[in-house]
Amino acid sequence: MPFMKIITLDEISFDKFANTHKYRNYYQTSAYGNTIKNHGVDIHYIGIIDDLGNLLGASLLLYKEVFMNYKIAYAPRGFLFDYNNINDLKEFTTRLKKLLGKQGFISITIDPYLPVNVRDKNGKIMNINNEANIALENLKSCGYNYLGPNLFFENNKPRFEAIVMLNNDIKDIYQSFEKRVKHKIKKAIRSGVEIYKGTKDELPLFYELIKKKYDKPLNYYIDLYNNFNNSIDLYFAKLNTETFVITSRLQYEREIEINNNLANKIQATTNNNSKKKLINEKMESDKLVNTYKKNLVWATNLLKDNPEGLIIGTSLNLTYDNVCYLIIEGFNQSFKTLNSNYLIKWKMINDYKNKNFKYINLNAVSGEFTKINKYSGLNEMKLGFNSLITEYIGEFELIISPLPYNLYKNLNKEKKK
Repeated sequence: MPFMKIITLDEISFDKFANTHKYRNYYQTSAYGNTIKNHGVDIHYIGIIDDLGNLLGASLLLYKEVFMNYKIAYAPRGFLFDYNNINDLKEFTTRLKKLLGKQGFISITIDPYLPVNVRDKNGKIMNINNEANIALENLKSCGYNYLGPNLFFENNKPRFEAIVMLNNDIKDIYQSFEKRVKHKIKKAIRSGVEIYKGTKDELPLFYELIKKKYDKPLNYYIDLYNNFNNSIDLYFAKLNTETFVITSRLQYEREIEINNNLANKIQATTNNNSKKKLINEKMESDKLVNTYKKNLVWATNLLKDNPEGLIIGTSLNLTYDNVCYLIIEGFNQSFKTLNSNYLIKWKMINDYKNKNFKYINLNAVSGEFTKINKYSGLNEMKLGFNSLITEYIGEFELIISPLPYNLYKNLNKEKKK
Protein backbone atom coordinates (compact mmCIF):
# COMPACT_ATOMS: atom_id res chain seq x y z
CA MET A 1 0.00 0.00 0.00
CA PRO A 2 1.43 3.42 -0.98
CA PHE A 3 2.43 5.87 1.71
CA MET A 4 0.22 8.91 1.71
CA LYS A 5 -0.38 11.85 4.00
CA ILE A 6 -3.03 14.59 4.06
CA ILE A 7 -1.72 18.06 4.86
CA THR A 8 -3.04 21.62 5.05
CA LEU A 9 -2.14 23.81 2.08
CA ASP A 10 -1.85 27.57 1.95
CA GLU A 11 -3.68 29.44 -0.84
CA ILE A 12 -0.61 29.94 -3.02
CA SER A 13 0.43 26.26 -2.92
CA PHE A 14 -3.13 25.15 -3.52
CA ASP A 15 -3.67 27.44 -6.53
CA LYS A 16 -0.32 26.48 -8.04
CA PHE A 17 -1.36 22.82 -8.05
CA ALA A 18 -5.03 23.37 -8.86
CA ASN A 19 -4.51 25.62 -11.87
CA THR A 20 -2.58 22.95 -13.79
CA HIS A 21 -4.58 19.86 -12.81
CA LYS A 22 -6.50 17.96 -15.53
CA TYR A 23 -9.78 18.47 -13.61
CA ARG A 24 -9.13 22.17 -12.90
CA ASN A 25 -12.18 24.36 -12.54
CA TYR A 26 -13.00 27.74 -11.02
CA TYR A 27 -14.74 26.17 -8.00
CA GLN A 28 -11.42 24.64 -6.97
CA THR A 29 -9.62 27.98 -6.58
CA SER A 30 -8.79 30.22 -3.64
CA ALA A 31 -10.77 32.97 -5.40
CA TYR A 32 -13.92 30.86 -5.02
CA GLY A 33 -12.95 29.82 -1.49
CA ASN A 34 -12.52 33.45 -0.43
CA THR A 35 -15.88 34.30 -2.00
CA ILE A 36 -17.86 31.57 -0.32
CA LYS A 37 -16.30 31.79 3.15
CA ASN A 38 -18.15 35.02 3.93
CA HIS A 39 -21.51 33.41 3.27
CA GLY A 40 -22.30 30.75 5.82
CA VAL A 41 -19.52 28.20 5.29
CA ASP A 42 -15.96 27.62 6.46
CA ILE A 43 -13.17 26.60 4.09
CA HIS A 44 -10.02 24.52 4.21
CA TYR A 45 -7.39 23.53 1.63
CA ILE A 46 -6.00 20.02 1.81
CA GLY A 47 -3.12 18.43 -0.05
CA ILE A 48 -2.35 14.75 -0.55
CA ILE A 49 1.39 13.99 -0.59
CA ASP A 50 3.48 10.87 -1.14
CA ASP A 51 6.51 9.81 0.93
CA LEU A 52 8.75 12.19 -1.07
CA GLY A 53 6.51 15.15 -0.39
CA ASN A 54 5.11 15.29 -3.93
CA LEU A 55 1.54 16.54 -4.25
CA LEU A 56 -0.70 13.79 -5.60
CA GLY A 57 -3.91 15.75 -5.17
CA ALA A 58 -5.60 18.67 -3.47
CA SER A 59 -9.01 20.07 -2.72
CA LEU A 60 -10.88 23.05 -1.42
CA LEU A 61 -13.29 21.80 1.24
CA LEU A 62 -16.37 23.76 2.27
CA TYR A 63 -17.89 22.79 5.60
CA LYS A 64 -20.41 23.85 8.21
CA GLU A 65 -21.69 22.71 11.57
CA VAL A 66 -25.13 21.10 11.33
CA PHE A 67 -26.03 19.88 14.84
CA MET A 68 -24.41 18.92 18.15
CA ASN A 69 -20.98 20.14 16.92
CA TYR A 70 -21.09 17.68 14.02
CA LYS A 71 -20.08 18.96 10.59
CA ILE A 72 -20.63 18.10 6.94
CA ALA A 73 -18.15 18.85 4.16
CA TYR A 74 -18.38 19.42 0.42
CA ALA A 75 -15.62 19.46 -2.20
CA PRO A 76 -17.15 21.58 -4.98
CA ARG A 77 -16.61 19.84 -8.33
CA GLY A 78 -14.72 17.10 -6.53
CA PHE A 79 -11.17 16.42 -5.41
CA LEU A 80 -8.34 17.25 -7.79
CA PHE A 81 -7.18 13.66 -7.75
CA ASP A 82 -6.68 10.67 -10.05
CA TYR A 83 -9.90 8.67 -9.61
CA ASN A 84 -8.65 5.97 -11.97
CA ASN A 85 -5.86 4.82 -9.65
CA ILE A 86 -7.82 2.50 -7.37
CA ASN A 87 -4.98 1.91 -4.90
CA ASP A 88 -4.26 5.60 -4.38
CA LEU A 89 -7.98 6.37 -4.15
CA LYS A 90 -8.52 3.70 -1.48
CA GLU A 91 -5.55 4.91 0.56
CA PHE A 92 -6.63 8.55 0.28
CA THR A 93 -10.24 7.75 1.20
CA THR A 94 -9.18 5.71 4.25
CA ARG A 95 -6.93 8.50 5.51
CA LEU A 96 -9.54 11.18 4.76
CA LYS A 97 -12.25 9.34 6.70
CA LYS A 98 -9.93 8.88 9.65
CA LEU A 99 -8.86 12.53 9.65
CA LEU A 100 -12.35 14.01 9.21
CA GLY A 101 -13.82 11.55 11.71
CA LYS A 102 -11.47 12.87 14.41
CA GLN A 103 -12.60 16.42 13.59
CA GLY A 104 -16.31 15.72 14.03
CA PHE A 105 -17.34 15.35 10.38
CA ILE A 106 -20.19 12.97 9.58
CA SER A 107 -20.05 13.08 5.76
CA ILE A 108 -18.40 14.63 2.73
CA THR A 109 -19.99 15.15 -0.68
CA ILE A 110 -18.13 15.39 -3.99
CA ASP A 111 -19.21 15.96 -7.61
CA PRO A 112 -16.08 15.49 -9.73
CA TYR A 113 -15.48 17.75 -12.73
CA LEU A 114 -15.37 14.63 -14.84
CA PRO A 115 -17.44 14.43 -18.07
CA VAL A 116 -19.19 11.15 -18.79
CA ASN A 117 -19.98 12.06 -22.39
CA VAL A 118 -20.73 14.85 -24.84
CA ARG A 119 -24.15 15.06 -26.50
CA ASP A 120 -25.50 17.05 -29.41
CA LYS A 121 -28.29 19.61 -28.99
CA ASN A 122 -30.89 16.83 -29.30
CA GLY A 123 -29.34 14.81 -26.49
CA LYS A 124 -27.75 12.19 -28.76
CA ILE A 125 -24.41 10.90 -27.42
CA MET A 126 -21.46 11.95 -29.60
CA ASN A 127 -18.43 11.08 -27.45
CA ILE A 128 -18.04 8.78 -24.46
CA ASN A 129 -15.35 9.22 -21.80
CA ASN A 130 -14.30 5.70 -20.78
CA GLU A 131 -12.33 7.12 -17.83
CA ALA A 132 -15.59 8.16 -16.21
CA ASN A 133 -16.87 4.58 -15.98
CA ILE A 134 -13.62 3.48 -14.33
CA ALA A 135 -13.81 6.40 -11.88
CA LEU A 136 -17.45 5.60 -11.09
CA GLU A 137 -16.69 1.98 -10.22
CA ASN A 138 -13.57 2.94 -8.25
CA LEU A 139 -15.46 5.48 -6.16
CA LYS A 140 -18.21 2.96 -5.41
CA SER A 141 -15.69 0.32 -4.39
CA CYS A 142 -14.05 2.85 -2.04
CA GLY A 143 -17.32 3.38 -0.18
CA TYR A 144 -18.72 6.47 -1.88
CA ASN A 145 -22.49 6.34 -2.28
CA TYR A 146 -23.45 7.31 -5.82
CA LEU A 147 -26.49 9.61 -5.76
CA GLY A 148 -27.49 8.53 -9.23
CA PRO A 149 -27.52 9.79 -12.83
CA ASN A 150 -29.99 12.60 -12.08
CA LEU A 151 -31.64 14.34 -15.02
CA PHE A 152 -32.63 17.59 -13.36
CA PHE A 153 -31.19 19.81 -10.60
CA GLU A 154 -31.11 17.55 -7.56
CA ASN A 155 -27.37 18.01 -7.00
CA ASN A 156 -25.24 20.88 -5.68
CA LYS A 157 -23.98 21.50 -9.23
CA PRO A 158 -25.66 20.73 -12.55
CA ARG A 159 -24.97 17.40 -14.23
CA PHE A 160 -25.68 18.79 -17.69
CA GLU A 161 -24.29 22.03 -19.12
CA ALA A 162 -24.76 23.69 -22.53
CA ILE A 163 -21.56 24.54 -24.42
CA VAL A 164 -21.24 26.87 -27.43
CA MET A 165 -18.04 26.11 -29.29
CA LEU A 166 -16.11 29.08 -30.71
CA ASN A 167 -13.75 27.30 -33.10
CA ASN A 168 -15.68 28.15 -36.31
CA ASP A 169 -15.99 31.42 -38.20
CA ILE A 170 -18.46 33.80 -36.53
CA LYS A 171 -20.77 33.72 -39.59
CA ASP A 172 -20.87 29.94 -39.50
CA ILE A 173 -21.58 30.00 -35.75
CA TYR A 174 -24.55 32.33 -36.35
CA GLN A 175 -25.88 30.23 -39.23
CA SER A 176 -25.81 27.14 -36.99
CA PHE A 177 -28.38 28.68 -34.62
CA GLU A 178 -31.97 27.52 -34.87
CA LYS A 179 -34.24 29.73 -36.98
CA ARG A 180 -36.25 30.95 -33.97
CA VAL A 181 -33.04 32.02 -32.16
CA LYS A 182 -31.92 34.10 -35.14
CA HIS A 183 -35.42 35.62 -35.33
CA LYS A 184 -35.29 36.60 -31.64
CA ILE A 185 -31.84 38.15 -32.00
CA LYS A 186 -33.02 40.22 -34.99
CA LYS A 187 -36.20 41.27 -33.19
CA ALA A 188 -34.21 42.45 -30.16
CA ILE A 189 -31.91 44.54 -32.38
CA ARG A 190 -34.85 45.93 -34.37
CA SER A 191 -36.68 46.88 -31.16
CA GLY A 192 -33.77 49.00 -29.98
CA VAL A 193 -32.10 46.63 -27.47
CA GLU A 194 -28.43 47.52 -27.11
CA ILE A 195 -25.79 45.50 -25.21
CA TYR A 196 -22.93 47.00 -23.22
CA LYS A 197 -20.41 45.80 -20.63
CA GLY A 198 -20.88 47.19 -17.13
CA THR A 199 -18.59 47.89 -14.20
CA LYS A 200 -18.41 46.90 -10.56
CA ASP A 201 -20.33 50.07 -9.65
CA GLU A 202 -23.32 48.69 -11.57
CA LEU A 203 -23.59 45.49 -9.51
CA PRO A 204 -26.62 46.89 -7.58
CA LEU A 205 -28.34 47.44 -10.94
CA PHE A 206 -27.48 43.87 -11.96
CA TYR A 207 -28.74 42.57 -8.62
CA GLU A 208 -32.17 44.16 -9.08
CA LEU A 209 -32.68 42.02 -12.17
CA ILE A 210 -31.57 38.69 -10.69
CA LYS A 211 -32.43 38.86 -6.97
CA LYS A 212 -35.81 37.12 -7.35
CA LYS A 213 -34.20 34.14 -9.11
CA TYR A 214 -31.38 33.49 -6.64
CA ASP A 215 -31.17 33.51 -2.85
CA LYS A 216 -27.72 35.06 -2.57
CA PRO A 217 -27.31 38.65 -1.26
CA LEU A 218 -25.74 41.50 -3.21
CA ASN A 219 -22.57 41.19 -1.10
CA TYR A 220 -21.98 37.70 -2.51
CA TYR A 221 -21.66 39.13 -6.03
CA ILE A 222 -19.48 41.97 -4.80
CA ASP A 223 -17.19 39.39 -3.16
CA LEU A 224 -17.24 37.29 -6.33
CA TYR A 225 -16.28 40.33 -8.41
CA ASN A 226 -13.49 41.33 -6.01
CA ASN A 227 -11.99 37.87 -5.60
CA PHE A 228 -12.00 36.94 -9.27
CA ASN A 229 -10.76 40.45 -10.10
CA ASN A 230 -10.38 40.83 -13.88
CA SER A 231 -12.17 37.53 -14.60
CA ILE A 232 -15.73 38.87 -14.19
CA ASP A 233 -17.66 40.37 -17.10
CA LEU A 234 -20.97 42.12 -16.48
CA TYR A 235 -23.32 42.55 -19.44
CA PHE A 236 -26.40 44.76 -19.63
CA ALA A 237 -29.20 45.00 -22.17
CA LYS A 238 -30.48 48.56 -22.51
CA LEU A 239 -33.64 49.45 -24.38
CA ASN A 240 -33.28 52.54 -26.57
CA THR A 241 -36.81 53.84 -25.98
CA GLU A 242 -36.66 56.23 -28.95
CA THR A 243 -35.84 53.36 -31.34
CA PHE A 244 -38.54 51.27 -29.70
CA VAL A 245 -41.15 53.93 -30.51
CA ILE A 246 -39.99 54.21 -34.12
CA THR A 247 -40.09 50.40 -34.57
CA SER A 248 -43.50 50.12 -32.90
CA ARG A 249 -44.93 52.88 -35.08
CA LEU A 250 -43.61 51.34 -38.29
CA GLN A 251 -44.99 47.95 -37.27
CA TYR A 252 -48.41 49.47 -36.50
CA GLU A 253 -48.53 51.51 -39.71
CA ARG A 254 -47.45 48.53 -41.82
CA GLU A 255 -50.23 46.38 -40.36
CA ILE A 256 -52.81 49.18 -40.89
CA GLU A 257 -51.82 49.20 -44.57
CA ILE A 258 -52.15 45.39 -44.79
CA ASN A 259 -55.53 45.61 -43.04
CA ASN A 260 -56.85 48.24 -45.44
CA ASN A 261 -55.71 46.23 -48.47
CA LEU A 262 -57.52 43.16 -47.13
CA ALA A 263 -60.70 45.21 -46.61
CA ASN A 264 -60.54 46.44 -50.23
CA LYS A 265 -59.97 42.90 -51.55
CA ILE A 266 -62.98 41.61 -49.60
CA GLN A 267 -65.17 44.33 -51.16
CA ALA A 268 -63.93 43.52 -54.66
CA THR A 269 -64.12 39.69 -54.41
CA THR A 270 -67.25 37.82 -55.56
CA ASN A 271 -65.96 34.27 -55.11
CA ASN A 272 -67.34 33.01 -51.78
CA ASN A 273 -64.38 30.72 -50.99
CA SER A 274 -61.86 33.48 -51.70
CA LYS A 275 -63.90 35.96 -49.71
CA LYS A 276 -64.08 33.60 -46.73
CA LYS A 277 -60.30 33.18 -46.79
CA LEU A 278 -59.75 36.94 -46.97
CA ILE A 279 -62.19 37.55 -44.11
CA ASN A 280 -60.18 35.13 -41.92
CA GLU A 281 -56.96 36.95 -42.87
CA LYS A 282 -58.63 40.28 -42.07
CA MET A 283 -59.71 39.02 -38.63
CA GLU A 284 -56.12 37.96 -37.85
CA SER A 285 -54.88 41.34 -39.06
CA ASP A 286 -57.45 43.10 -36.84
CA LYS A 287 -55.94 41.33 -33.83
CA LEU A 288 -52.43 42.40 -34.87
CA VAL A 289 -53.54 45.99 -35.40
CA ASN A 290 -54.93 46.02 -31.87
CA THR A 291 -51.74 44.44 -30.45
CA TYR A 292 -49.44 46.81 -32.33
CA LYS A 293 -51.53 49.80 -31.28
CA LYS A 294 -51.13 48.81 -27.62
CA ASN A 295 -47.38 48.32 -28.18
CA LEU A 296 -47.11 51.81 -29.67
CA VAL A 297 -48.91 53.34 -26.68
CA TRP A 298 -46.64 51.36 -24.36
CA ALA A 299 -43.49 52.41 -26.25
CA THR A 300 -44.59 56.06 -26.29
CA ASN A 301 -45.13 56.07 -22.52
CA LEU A 302 -41.76 54.37 -21.99
CA LEU A 303 -40.01 57.07 -24.02
CA LYS A 304 -41.81 59.75 -22.04
CA ASP A 305 -40.79 58.23 -18.69
CA ASN A 306 -37.32 56.99 -19.76
CA PRO A 307 -35.93 59.28 -22.47
CA GLU A 308 -32.38 58.06 -21.75
CA GLY A 309 -33.33 54.41 -22.13
CA LEU A 310 -34.05 51.55 -19.74
CA ILE A 311 -32.01 48.55 -18.49
CA ILE A 312 -34.04 45.38 -19.15
CA GLY A 313 -31.57 42.47 -18.93
CA THR A 314 -28.21 41.37 -17.56
CA SER A 315 -25.73 38.53 -17.20
CA LEU A 316 -22.63 37.92 -15.10
CA ASN A 317 -19.85 35.85 -16.65
CA LEU A 318 -16.70 34.37 -15.15
CA THR A 319 -13.70 33.65 -17.36
CA TYR A 320 -11.34 30.85 -16.38
CA ASP A 321 -8.83 28.78 -18.37
CA ASN A 322 -9.76 30.48 -21.68
CA VAL A 323 -13.44 29.64 -21.24
CA CYS A 324 -16.41 31.90 -20.46
CA TYR A 325 -18.88 30.63 -17.85
CA LEU A 326 -22.30 32.27 -17.74
CA ILE A 327 -22.89 32.32 -13.98
CA ILE A 328 -26.18 34.20 -13.66
CA GLU A 329 -28.59 35.97 -15.99
CA GLY A 330 -31.85 37.80 -15.53
CA PHE A 331 -34.25 40.15 -17.26
CA ASN A 332 -37.27 42.34 -16.55
CA GLN A 333 -40.28 40.09 -17.20
CA SER A 334 -42.27 43.07 -18.53
CA PHE A 335 -39.90 43.11 -21.52
CA LYS A 336 -39.70 39.36 -22.09
CA THR A 337 -40.94 39.67 -25.70
CA LEU A 338 -37.94 41.84 -26.61
CA ASN A 339 -35.59 38.84 -26.14
CA SER A 340 -32.74 40.70 -24.45
CA ASN A 341 -31.30 37.42 -23.08
CA TYR A 342 -30.82 36.11 -26.64
CA LEU A 343 -29.06 39.27 -27.78
CA ILE A 344 -26.76 39.26 -24.73
CA LYS A 345 -25.66 35.71 -25.61
CA TRP A 346 -25.01 36.70 -29.21
CA LYS A 347 -22.91 39.63 -27.99
CA MET A 348 -21.01 37.30 -25.65
CA ILE A 349 -20.33 34.87 -28.49
CA ASN A 350 -18.88 37.69 -30.61
CA ASP A 351 -16.77 39.11 -27.79
CA TYR A 352 -15.25 35.83 -26.60
CA LYS A 353 -14.73 34.60 -30.15
CA ASN A 354 -12.66 37.76 -30.75
CA LYS A 355 -10.61 36.92 -27.65
CA ASN A 356 -9.94 33.40 -29.02
CA PHE A 357 -11.73 31.66 -26.17
CA LYS A 358 -12.38 27.92 -26.57
CA TYR A 359 -16.09 27.95 -25.78
CA ILE A 360 -18.86 29.54 -23.74
CA ASN A 361 -20.50 27.49 -21.01
CA LEU A 362 -24.15 28.62 -20.83
CA ASN A 363 -24.58 26.75 -17.53
CA ALA A 364 -27.26 24.23 -16.60
CA VAL A 365 -29.75 22.40 -18.76
CA SER A 366 -31.82 19.36 -17.82
CA GLY A 367 -30.91 15.87 -18.98
CA GLU A 368 -34.42 15.10 -20.24
CA PHE A 369 -34.41 15.74 -23.99
CA THR A 370 -37.55 13.91 -25.15
CA LYS A 371 -40.37 14.45 -22.66
CA ILE A 372 -41.90 17.87 -22.01
CA ASN A 373 -41.08 19.08 -18.48
CA LYS A 374 -40.84 22.32 -16.54
CA TYR A 375 -37.27 22.85 -17.77
CA SER A 376 -38.06 22.36 -21.47
CA GLY A 377 -38.10 26.12 -22.06
CA LEU A 378 -34.66 26.47 -20.46
CA ASN A 379 -33.28 23.73 -22.72
CA GLU A 380 -34.95 25.18 -25.81
CA MET A 381 -33.40 28.59 -25.22
CA LYS A 382 -29.84 27.42 -24.50
CA LEU A 383 -29.69 24.55 -26.98
CA GLY A 384 -31.08 26.72 -29.77
CA PHE A 385 -27.58 28.21 -30.08
CA ASN A 386 -26.45 24.86 -31.53
CA SER A 387 -24.96 24.00 -28.15
CA LEU A 388 -23.25 20.78 -27.26
CA ILE A 389 -24.10 19.22 -23.90
CA THR A 390 -21.49 18.10 -21.39
CA GLU A 391 -22.78 15.45 -19.00
CA TYR A 392 -20.81 15.09 -15.75
CA ILE A 393 -20.42 12.01 -13.61
CA GLY A 394 -22.64 13.28 -10.79
CA GLU A 395 -22.62 13.44 -7.02
CA PHE A 396 -21.18 11.05 -4.42
CA GLU A 397 -21.45 11.01 -0.64
CA LEU A 398 -18.93 9.46 1.72
CA ILE A 399 -20.43 8.71 5.13
CA ILE A 400 -17.83 9.10 7.86
CA SER A 401 -19.82 8.57 11.07
CA PRO A 402 -23.00 6.55 10.34
CA LEU A 403 -24.89 7.04 13.64
CA PRO A 404 -24.82 10.86 13.81
CA TYR A 405 -25.21 10.98 10.01
CA ASN A 406 -28.46 9.00 10.15
CA LEU A 407 -29.69 11.13 13.02
CA TYR A 408 -28.93 14.28 11.03
CA LYS A 409 -30.76 12.93 7.98
CA ASN A 410 -33.81 12.02 10.06
CA LEU A 411 -33.87 15.47 11.65
CA ASN A 412 -33.74 17.01 8.18
CA LYS A 413 -36.69 14.89 7.03
CA GLU A 414 -38.73 16.12 10.00
CA LYS A 415 -37.82 19.74 9.20
CA LYS A 416 -38.94 19.30 5.58
CA LYS A 417 -42.25 17.86 6.72
